[in-house]
Amino acid sequence: MSWPSAPEFLAPLAPWFDRVRRELPWRAADLEAPHPDPYAVLVSELMLQQTQVATVIPFFTRWMERFPTPARLAAADEDAVHKAWEGLGYYRRARFLKAAAGTVADEGWPTDLQGLAALPGLGPYTAAAVGAIAFQWPTPALDGNAFRVLARLLELDGDPKTRAADLRTWVAPALAALGPSRLTQALMELGATVCTPQPACGRCPLADRCGARVAGRVAEIPPATRRAQVRSIELWLLAVEAEDRFLLHPPAVRGLLAGLWRWPTLEVTAGDAPGGPPPGLQGWPGWTQVYTHRREAVRPLHLQLEAGFQEASGLRWMPRTGLAALPMGKRDQRLRDLLRTPGEAPLEAPDPQALLSRLRADGAPSA
Repeated sequence: MSWPSAPEFLAPLAPWFDRVRRELPWRAADLEAPHPDPYAVLVSELMLQQTQVATVIPFFTRWMERFPTPARLAAADEDAVHKAWEGLGYYRRARFLKAAAGTVADEGWPTDLQGLAALPGLGPYTAAAVGAIAFQWPTPALDGNAFRVLARLLELDGDPKTRAADLRTWVAPALAALGPSRLTQALMELGATVCTPQPACGRCPLADRCGARVAGRVAEIPPATRRAQVRSIELWLLAVEAEDRFLLHPPAVRGLLAGLWRWPTLEVTAGDAPGGPPPGLQGWPGWTQVYTHRREAVRPLHLQLEAGFQEASGLRWMPRTGLAALPMGKRDQRLRDLLRTPGEAPLEAPDPQALLSRLRADGAPSA
């Protein structure tokens, strides 16, 4: 590598960060000492995975009020943990955080990077970030923002993540010289607020030495990543009610929505509603729910029945009075909220007999 000395090259970042850094509830006032609460750093780093700072702040504050220590989180009920995480998405982070808190509560904090990386949910980046910010270890933590900053500064062609090992080696002496916590957070801050995909180079403390800026290549470095193809689907989202109980899927152990309660769904087909909606069926305007690899056109319905039935495997009747306490993803929360408002007879609806035959234990149409 013919890159310049990192401590000298990155030196302007430290005073810049001290001037402009945002006051965040997990950020320590003293960046020279180990963080007074490593658990707060762990919580914030897991919450910030794939989630913006502005979204995380209120969740972090409520979380720390409810689960202020690793021991409190480790002892908490899983439904309560998922409920507290409700709205942040990527719910396996909550399960990882609870498991990591259990290890810390039982064994104490790890004393090296390898120990941190062994905690549930802590990949190489998160372990390095916690090591640098919480414990002042010179462990390079490169997230997407930091990779973009370094790719532009060093005018790297191609995906900078393929140079991750070289970049960590290059940054490490600067962490030791300028302060692990300060420099780690400064790189994150620069990438989040200045060196964004559409950068504000006039506000950058490193603009005079940025290779991409000098070469006029800021717009092309790093190259845009190709997004995975998103599959689209239309579905009915169904609140089936009988005798003040609702039919729901209980939390799965694994998968994207593990730990969350879900409404039954039914894919929309061309043959739906041949004779119009039946009595007892109400609906609301639909919406589009977007996931990483899936886009759902959601049509919410509420089907009121006079009597319940033996539910099919994978479903459970839950009392209306306990509905608000169940942890749900954003899509299912939205239907739960709609149930408090009046609906209208939908213009289209699935065949209720076909629907109920799927939900009943014996698969037979209801009488």
